[in-house]
Amino acid sequence: MVAAWRDGTDGVHMDRALAFARQGRGRTSPNPMVGAVVVSDTGSVVGSGFHARAGAAHAEVCALDAAGAAARGATLYCTLEPCAHQGRTGPCVARIAEAGIRRVVVAVGDPSPRVNGAGIAWLRQRGIQVDVGVRRAEAARLNEVFLTWAALGRPFVTLKIATSRDNRIAAGPGVRTQITGSAAAAAVHATRAEVDAVGVGSTTVLVDDPLLTARGARRRLPLTRVVFDRRLRTPPTAKMFGTLEAGPIVIMTTAAALGSQEPAADRLRAAGAALQPLETGAMAEVMQRLGASEITSLLLEGGTTVHRAAWSAGVVDRVQRYVAPVCLGARGVPWMDDGMSVAKLRDARVRRLGVDMLLEGHVQRLD
Repeated sequence: MVAAWRDGTDGVHMDRALAFARQGRGRTSPNPMVGAVVVSDTGSVVGSGFHARAGAAHAEVCALDAAGAAARGATLYCTLEPCAHQGRTGPCVARIAEAGIRRVVVAVGDPSPRVNGAGIAWLRQRGIQVDVGVRRAEAARLNEVFLTWAALGRPFVTLKIATSRDNRIAAGPGVRTQITGSAAAAAVHATRAEVDAVGVGSTTVLVDDPLLTARGARRRLPLTRVVFDRRLRTPPTAKMFGTLEAGPIVIMTTAAALGSQEPAADRLRAAGAALQPLETGAMAEVMQRLGASEITSLLLEGGTTVHRAAWSAGVVDRVQRYVAPVCLGARGVPWMDDGMSVAKLRDARVRRLGVDMLLEGHVQRLD
């Protein structure tokens, strides 16, 4: 028998659990952000917690530890399905049963092969009531990165681009062009501070020579820099090699290029790069390789060739287009022939960042 107070308050308690989960933002990869709240049979919150980092206690365990004996007969609200397997930590479902929890409310299931309903089934088989779906959409959006990686085996990909008002990305071929202002740059660095990796093509490295680091924003985990370079054109003198303390540099190339250009490959390795040989170099293969390396999120910053390849392969999940109030004219380098308008994006929104505008939204997502 479910107590009457639960009828209208499940959402309230799950909102509290979601708020706790957000405290792990930028800290938990490759794990999800998870929050949990323990509520007594009289409606009092007796414990709460969140997952702080990979290898640390899961949110459910933190909340149960905080609740202590008060967890017996209580309801546990959890933003993601509890695990039933041994990973970096023990299975949460066993700890839930031992604590005497009577009911578990789950926002969204975990599609990971080792979970995928097993946690819910384990609890129900032991007589614990499990209700699923309270604040499902909110929980899925919060963990869209993890859910994409867990279900598809590839990173959640954000395509980022800065264009002029007339859809140009540079004043001319091979011309380094600063398009947007300081407010937009700060927003980009804030995004870099949260993703696992930043990706660019070799042309971007040759033309812009970027550092590809998160500056002016606090980052808690190493940032992987990924260069898409089938021809091994990346120079070992690129500025990013002076920032290896910020995170690894991975060059995605082909086995054929490594075999035919051994001196160039050796110079890049000596500079600190890790070279990943691919069979075809196709974007789908690249993404699966990154996913297997526990890269759960990728900010794909350019250039146009890389963007087109990712778009054509159907691996873009979100678009961030920064638009500056300038026109570069017919000599400018166009971006994605048809451009990208908010009409083509789900949940699109427009924000002003100084003199620039940010158009962003989702292309595809798992709900």
